[in-house]
Amino acid sequence: MAIAKNAKEMPIQHERQVPTKSAVWLAFADCMCSLLCSAAEGSVLTYFYVYHMGLNWGLASIAWIVFGIWNAANDPIYGFIADRTKNKLGRRIPWIRYGAPFIALSFILTWIKFPSMQGNQAFLMTQMIVCLFFFDLLYTAIASALYVMPYEMAITNKARSPIFIWKIIFSIISTGIPMFFNGLLSDMLDTSANPNGYTTFMWIMIGVGIFGGFVMFFSTFFYKENGYIKDEPQPKFWDGLKACLKNKSFLLFEVLSITVIYAQSNLMNGLTAAWEMWGDAPGWLGSGLSQYLCLGAMALGVVIALLVDTKLREKWGAKNLTLVMCASMAAGCFLGSFFGRYLYALILAFFLIGAGFAGGMYLIPIVNGDVIDKDEMVNGSRREGTYAGVNSLITKPFMSIAQVTYMAILQGYGLEGKQDTAGQTVYKWAEQSAAAKNGFFIAWMLIPACLLVCSFAAMSFFPLHGEKWNEEKAALAKRHAEKETAYEQEILQKEAKAASPKA
Repeated sequence: MAIAKNAKEMPIQHERQVPTKSAVWLAFADCMCSLLCSAAEGSVLTYFYVYHMGLNWGLASIAWIVFGIWNAANDPIYGFIADRTKNKLGRRIPWIRYGAPFIALSFILTWIKFPSMQGNQAFLMTQMIVCLFFFDLLYTAIASALYVMPYEMAITNKARSPIFIWKIIFSIISTGIPMFFNGLLSDMLDTSANPNGYTTFMWIMIGVGIFGGFVMFFSTFFYKENGYIKDEPQPKFWDGLKACLKNKSFLLFEVLSITVIYAQSNLMNGLTAAWEMWGDAPGWLGSGLSQYLCLGAMALGVVIALLVDTKLREKWGAKNLTLVMCASMAAGCFLGSFFGRYLYALILAFFLIGAGFAGGMYLIPIVNGDVIDKDEMVNGSRREGTYAGVNSLITKPFMSIAQVTYMAILQGYGLEGKQDTAGQTVYKWAEQSAAAKNGFFIAWMLIPACLLVCSFAAMSFFPLHGEKWNEEKAALAKRHAEKETAYEQEILQKEAKAASPKA
């Protein structure tokens, strides 16, 4: 056991710790970027264009498929470019700082309702695709940079851990606000009952966009990257892509990453429908109280799991805790799929899902960091951007797939839309048939449950675990510290030479 102990102590000796202010500001910026994305690329966007603006669901599905193709193609290209960015601020920070004002503007423009265009199918589908296109272009650049910054700032899981903990704390905002906001959308955008609802909605989106852009921009003054990395050679595009796809640990991680993308998108989709369909059913406590009990149970699961994960990370390892996460969340989703119509079963399901969600927020970035560290050990260069891009190439289409399959399953169970006074198709959740209401839980949670079982199986074979891996990580941390020290000394020597009077 002495070897394992030394392996843990070595990074403390050689690696610089991440300042608290740097971890907080990076996590806050990541939170605001995620908050914008959860609306502009998630259920709020679908609800706004389909249920409020009157876009046909079939055309909305086509928009999501077109976006999914673009979404997959642009990420690896950006990752390749980002890894080769040479700027005095680093490889990542310029994308965050200079992209922040533009993503705020793009977010705000997404929610504009053009005069006389409500119900115009061709125009609305085009508007939805264009808005998704430009927002995601900016989101890819900023979110990818924010996502990989912890791997630029630190090597060991112990040094990276405070960043991920702060990310989870801020995820209360990026996750909780959309959940709460989704429950208000139906009433807010019901213009027959609330004529000023769209105006309120638009001002909320303007405020969120401006504040989010400000936080992302301002955060870049509180953290920095290792300077030497931007000068290291990088492989060619296709060589780098092949190296990623040959990395066994990366391919196993992708099963987990796909699951997280799909589950997050799908579970958010059903939040509004759940309370409207079942809130007043026998055995429930009304839509409001039932919603708060479920979300409260989820929050409790998040807190307990986070405490357990941070306490046991060094002892159990990220791999074993990830297996527990998958099992917990899968159990919750299966429970919700088949027994969700019973309120107290759904509350327990939300508790287990919350425990899994916390594990995903904390453990998945740690596992991903290990994958990138292993690549550097094998290939000799840091390629976080390339890995983030290839990860998005594989996983992001599942955001669109989740949107499409959720509604397709519901329609298979008999979901029906009705024509309103303006001739638009609207979906009144409370007025659906018994078959559609029961099938809702299958559409909502069954596929995520099955994917989580697949993730458990994949992570069982994940190789980056144990004492030998701890030793390799410690050695890598030492090499990074030595390189950065040499780089800083070289910069100081150049500055001293430039400042000295000429002979």
